[in-house]
Amino acid sequence: MATRRTWLRGLLAGGLAAAALPGCGFRLRGADLRFAFSTLRLQAPGDSDVLQSLRAQLQAAGVTVLEAGGPPPVPAAAPSPATAADVILQVLQDQRERVVVGTTAAGQVRELALRRRLRFALRTPSGRELIPATELLQERELSFSETVVLGKEAEEALLFDDMRTAIVRQLLVRLAAVRLP
Repeated sequence: MATRRTWLRGLLAGGLAAAALPGCGFRLRGADLRFAFSTLRLQAPGDSDVLQSLRAQLQAAGVTVLEAGGPPPVPAAAPSPATAADVILQVLQDQRERVVVGTTAAGQVRELALRRRLRFALRTPSGRELIPATELLQERELSFSETVVLGKEAEEALLFDDMRTAIVRQLLVRLAAVRLP
């Protein structure tokens, strides 16, 4: 009987703690982002895994993503629902870097720095700047050994994937914070 009471008390305490979490501001990461715009024009010099992921996340949140190669943005005075974008996201730089930061006395690579850099700006079609040119940077260190090259290549790919996810998450949070006039 005592173990059943202890179990029920633990269940009750867990239920109360779970009910109190929303009151303290707890929220699952990346959940329920709402945007002040419904259409975004994406202007980028090329396509990358970051842009593909960003496009997919925005579309999943209900935002229509127009590509730069499509019709030109319509001025705010004469919006057309088919071609007008509420905001324009301009990707200024999307770069992956792999830099040697440590070598042995014999000149063999021992440590690498992996970086993912994204510079962007957000503006309205009329040219009003909502987010000035901003740089998001993720960096990871990777030890390196020539004896396990294949394993290190796989680890490098996983680290770049993690950095892509982090940059897209940061960008989405910044876009969700934008308020249109």
